[in-house]
Amino acid sequence: MKTLARRIGFYVIALWAAVSLNFLIPRLMPGNPVDIMLSKLAQHGPVTPATRHSIELLLGADSSQSLWSQYVDYLGQLLHGDLGISVSQYPTSVSTVIGQTLPWTIGLIGISTVISFVLGVGLGTFAGWKRGSWLDNLIPVTTMFQSIPYFWLALILLYLFGSVWMISPLNGGYDVYTTSPGLNPAFIGSVISHGILPAATIVISSIGGWMLGMRNMMVSTLAEDYIVTAEAKGLRAGRIMRTYAARNAVLPSVAGFAISLGFVVAGSIVTEAVFSYPGIGSALLNAVNANDYALMQGIFLVITLSVLGANLLVDLLYAVIDPRTRQRG
Repeated sequence: MKTLARRIGFYVIALWAAVSLNFLIPRLMPGNPVDIMLSKLAQHGPVTPATRHSIELLLGADSSQSLWSQYVDYLGQLLHGDLGISVSQYPTSVSTVIGQTLPWTIGLIGISTVISFVLGVGLGTFAGWKRGSWLDNLIPVTTMFQSIPYFWLALILLYLFGSVWMISPLNGGYDVYTTSPGLNPAFIGSVISHGILPAATIVISSIGGWMLGMRNMMVSTLAEDYIVTAEAKGLRAGRIMRTYAARNAVLPSVAGFAISLGFVVAGSIVTEAVFSYPGIGSALLNAVNANDYALMQGIFLVITLSVLGANLLVDLLYAVIDPRTRQRG
């Protein structure tokens, strides 16, 4: 319990530091969201000082308040779940924009990350167990795909399967002309068909790293004395591979998977940009282009929470997978 409390305390401090930086960085950047909003309103007529003050209050950038007062107000808004108003999609709230885009990213990037991890670790286990086999010799090919620039691989797949062979949609999350969002077969089928190509890009570009890491850890683990002892006892090869070798070799991969899982919420900006996918990565890119600081802050906060939560989950999971970690503290 003492170790658990210490870890949770560390993550609470890390969360506070991240929230503080999330507040300060946009205010240190050039540009002002209030001026951006006023420039849009000025196209329809003169803007009075009272209107400017109202917009400052709406966007949480009251020039009459000190930075400390703004910081306290910002923390109070976060505690009430108020992330502000999006300037680029005014008057939509930041929470609404994130709520509309986050499921798309979790569905695409999350499932793709899990698939690449499971396939990579599984194939890497067999490659390390059967060194010199055809599967072991396939690893350099998979790592070659990982070294290819991410956007270039996405463009190649998009050109081949979307333009040349025309077996996959070119962009979007679903067919907006023939389907409408809802739990109906037409919409679900459209979402799957639009997500196969972006998902394949993620899996192809990341599976090689999981395979190589797991394979090398398996080779190192198989040289340990307890593996030799298990073989001398006459245990079945499958049990030795799964229970003795793979369980210990997978520990570094689990830590890497947790970090990857935390960044799932960030989405893959490149993938979503190439395929015009309506995820949170595209929302972040649009927010940067429009100087929408409130939306950027909201997205960064969600990313921070997901990364810290994933790392905390791994710390707790490590205690289950590796009993030696329970003896700390």
